[in-house]
Amino acid sequence: MKSQFDVAIVGGGPAGSTLAALLALRGIRAIVFDDDKRPSLLVGESLLPTVVMLMRRLGIEDRVKAFSVHKPGVAFIHRTGSRLDFFFPEKALGKLPNYAYNVPRPEYDNLLRDRAIELGAVFVKRRVGLESGTPGSGREIQLDAETLAAIPELGGHHPKLLVDSTGRARTFAKVLGVGATRGKRNDVAYFAHFENFESDSARDGQVVISLLRKGWSWRIPLQGRLSVGVVVDKDVAKTHGTTPEERLESIISSEPLLKDAGESRRRVTEVMTYTNYQLISDRGHGPGWVAAGDAFGFVDPMLSPGLFMAMHSADLLDQFVFAEGAAVLDQPKRMARRFDRVFDELRDWHQSWAKIIEYFYDGRMYSLYEGGQKLRETYSKVAIASVWERHLSKQITGMVSGARTRSRYAQKLLKFTSDHMVWGVAPPEEYAILTGVDEPVGV
Repeated sequence: MKSQFDVAIVGGGPAGSTLAALLALRGIRAIVFDDDKRPSLLVGESLLPTVVMLMRRLGIEDRVKAFSVHKPGVAFIHRTGSRLDFFFPEKALGKLPNYAYNVPRPEYDNLLRDRAIELGAVFVKRRVGLESGTPGSGREIQLDAETLAAIPELGGHHPKLLVDSTGRARTFAKVLGVGATRGKRNDVAYFAHFENFESDSARDGQVVISLLRKGWSWRIPLQGRLSVGVVVDKDVAKTHGTTPEERLESIISSEPLLKDAGESRRRVTEVMTYTNYQLISDRGHGPGWVAAGDAFGFVDPMLSPGLFMAMHSADLLDQFVFAEGAAVLDQPKRMARRFDRVFDELRDWHQSWAKIIEYFYDGRMYSLYEGGQKLRETYSKVAIASVWERHLSKQITGMVSGARTRSRYAQKLLKFTSDHMVWGVAPPEEYAILTGVDEPVGV
């Protein structure tokens, strides 16, 4: 009996479910192995306009809208009191919509899975067994005999392609010994959902990022509650207690930007912990397999790029590899060249996100903002100063929204302005995010 499936996807999270749905639209037969074990809360509740385009392609935006909160932009509040408000423009961001959503992740992830099933993908609730590929099989990794025997639809035959969508577990990479490059920070995040916690949003649904005395925090408005998270160095976390609950509550109570806002708070969920916020695998594919989403790499969550990157990796695989249908699965060399193209673009995305996020970490973004105010005050009668400021603001908004994140022009403009157009304000290090226990808090 021939296998009924061309592709087997291991992991049914956003990347795996999105890819399964897109493959189904191509008429490519996919089976998804998903043990259905997910935490009740997940990082990645605030989305970008780029994700809305994929929602529309999958035909789910109206269903997402029903359980989500409209997101008009993001604010950054510094411990010094400076506030940067980035709102999506009145008109569309090029081809992108000028809004996004804040979503409860379990409902969102379940919807992606349901949509993939509606389109024809098959989900199996099972934890798969993996082993090194059999010599001569053309596979570097494969399903073990027990897994093949347990799924009658496989007919004892191995699918042509395995996809690792196991998220940060990076299951294939661990089996194959694929290394990774980690980011330089040593952060840990604690977060939960609260009622009666002020969001400090300038507009309903606006996400607020606060740069604290130590580390930073997020506040994401959801229906009937607020997602509140803090990100600090692991050594700082140890000074706030021993359990995640103690640490989250202690940090909120000790940080001026959170203490008053959360004075009447009531926590309505458990506290979740996340670590290892920056990682990119040394390679994302090999004979007979490919990685998608966090299984390949993930970036710092400050600007909410994670869920977009997960779903976009599936979209790139669909566009660059499977646009011509299942025939490419029988052409391993051609498929490998297309995978190379996918991961070249994904690496550029990761690097571009890292660059713009670093402007917030090292204080240059706040220094730019203060410099822009000085420029406007000093040269209020000079039209070019106002034009420059508006143009720079437009480019930055495009970068943090995902519309122009990879734009070389926007990156160069931001660097040039930071290097040569900022004067009369405190140096960037005065605005930088402080992480270490021994770092003095600036003013």
